[in-house]
Amino acid sequence: MSFLSIGDRIGDRYVIQAEVGRGGMQEVYAAVDDTLQRRVALKVPQDARVARRFRESSVISARVNHPNVAKTLDYFEEDGRFYMVEEIVDGLNLRQVASQFTRLDPHAVAYMLHHLARGVAASHRAGVVHRDLKPTNILIGDGLALRSLKITDFGIAKMAAGEIDDAVAGGDETTRSSKTAMGALAYMAPEVIESPRTASMPADVWAVAAIAWELLTGEPPFRSGLQAVATILSGKRPALPRRVSSHVQFGGLSEQIHELIMQCFERDPNNRPTAARLAELCDDICYLTPARETGAVVNYPVRSFGFILSDAGETVFFHTQNVIGDGRRPAVGTRVWYTKFDGQPRPRAIPVLPILANE
Repeated sequence: MSFLSIGDRIGDRYVIQAEVGRGGMQEVYAAVDDTLQRRVALKVPQDARVARRFRESSVISARVNHPNVAKTLDYFEEDGRFYMVEEIVDGLNLRQVASQFTRLDPHAVAYMLHHLARGVAASHRAGVVHRDLKPTNILIGDGLALRSLKITDFGIAKMAAGEIDDAVAGGDETTRSSKTAMGALAYMAPEVIESPRTASMPADVWAVAAIAWELLTGEPPFRSGLQAVATILSGKRPALPRRVSSHVQFGGLSEQIHELIMQCFERDPNNRPTAARLAELCDDICYLTPARETGAVVNYPVRSFGFILSDAGETVFFHTQNVIGDGRRPAVGTRVWYTKFDGQPRPRAIPVLPILANE
């Protein structure tokens, strides 16, 4: 059952429009700030243990001001309940985006890795450690249009340290908070697993790399849930799958990203690049514009190339070598996600990613 309902007025200025998310620690609502006439995200902790530290989380996250971090705008208490107000991002979280594809192309991954590193570096400069970076805590503006990337939920992992302890120990998986912590194990650095209350900035860098690996390959680097714990602690690094490294068009860029990820997977936190250094290394990677469109494959005049009819009604050419997916060319009628470039007589799409049928 939700704490708030549509139309509720909170703090004498925030009017609830809809519930937009629910995790192990909090509920998230879209609201209108009547005072400043703008839409915001309003977050409410789910239990008293979290509520006691909700104000601290708000203060922590408000220190960071960066385009790749969702801005904390307000904090208040009313009738014994605690509220955080944050910049709203209309779109999807990164898990929702990635789940629509077999895997992402390295150009999209390079963009996300670069901007994640920038956002984390800004938070670290402000003395803020996230501690719970995972795809559901990364918001993508306008969803598949890929307009922006913003990190959210700073400080929540510190409040959830007890749940992380339980998850690592294989404890109760029935509560929502415990399930949330279990889902985060795939992105945890070794030092977080060993001592979640003391992990610091290098753990965020590890998590960014783990997210990038999963986007690039379609699989977590160290498996998931409790299975990830032993693999992460073993110090063994994952090998880049051949289907990724040997791709004719995109293998080279995938290898570059892999090299950066391996630096971030150093077992010793002191040997990892800082987030600022990772952002600098990403500066040297050449990747395509992230702006994306959607459409459907309409025909193949010959086997090696075909045409897409965009959702805007435009016909776009593509070559099958530019497709990222399961190795097969997408069937006629398949919806696809792509970046469009000028061309004659038709614009050209590169890369092209088939959207899974359960979109």
